[in-house]
Amino acid sequence: MRHAALVVNPMSGKHRGEAIGEVATRRLRSAGWTVDRVTGDDVVSVRSSLAAVLAGGADTVVVTGGDGALHGILDLLVEADVTIGVLPAGTGNDLARALELPYGDTEACLDILLNSTPRRIDLALVHQGDQERLVATVVASGFDSKVNERANAMAWPRGNMRYNIAILAELRAFAPIPFALELTDASGDITRIDTGAMLVAIGNGPSFGGGLRIAHGASLDDGLLDVCLIRPVSRSLLIRTFPKLQKGTHVTMEEFERYRVRSVRIEAPGIVAYGDGERLGDLPLTAEVLPAALSVLAPPAPA
Repeated sequence: MRHAALVVNPMSGKHRGEAIGEVATRRLRSAGWTVDRVTGDDVVSVRSSLAAVLAGGADTVVVTGGDGALHGILDLLVEADVTIGVLPAGTGNDLARALELPYGDTEACLDILLNSTPRRIDLALVHQGDQERLVATVVASGFDSKVNERANAMAWPRGNMRYNIAILAELRAFAPIPFALELTDASGDITRIDTGAMLVAIGNGPSFGGGLRIAHGASLDDGLLDVCLIRPVSRSLLIRTFPKLQKGTHVTMEEFERYRVRSVRIEAPGIVAYGDGERLGDLPLTAEVLPAALSVLAPPAPA
């Protein structure tokens, strides 16, 4: 039977994380799993506690929370080569969406954890100066990251309204950003692109921001990253583009471009990147795919 570390973010999903963690503990133990709870007040304390449980022989890590909760421990999971399960409890849950987990139904997710055969997915390894970070979903930069920066600096209001205000504020002054891209494809050929763009996203999975399918069609296990950009559009068209991201229909726009690559370097003055919804820092950055880097308990990959 499995020995699991259950990582609980009690603040996820408006404090639903703790309740989901209690359900998970009961179900997993009743199935014969050994379960060690891992929690903490911040990423540092969670990492320390998780490292101790992994050293004690845990072979599975179940994460109760959102993409950010997983993001903070991805390097530990890859280093230990353990299998993970995801119990979505955050606001984004984009990895759960990409894995086709029933992210609104904890019991159904637990059924999958208890009955699935592990499969392996890719990750993106992001280099910024002397720092390296792993990303499971999307690295985003441009209009969306500027909105995040503005929203995160606002003390009021709380919740989604803060982001709506930040979007309106950024739109008033937003102009296309000069990006420099260096793309290395699957054959090792390098293409350099200098262009103005509204945003550039590097998709390991298809969506970010709670279901915005900027890299619609991206696969978690194809050994490639999808670099997606939207070339300059009017402010009114940019506003109309965001609803299209929910369904991925923006990919038919003539301003949308996609490149499937093994690695990419991105530069843009004064622009910050976010990965898995977490702040990575200022560009430039280089992202490369790590094929089959992570073992997950999830439904089988689409044929």
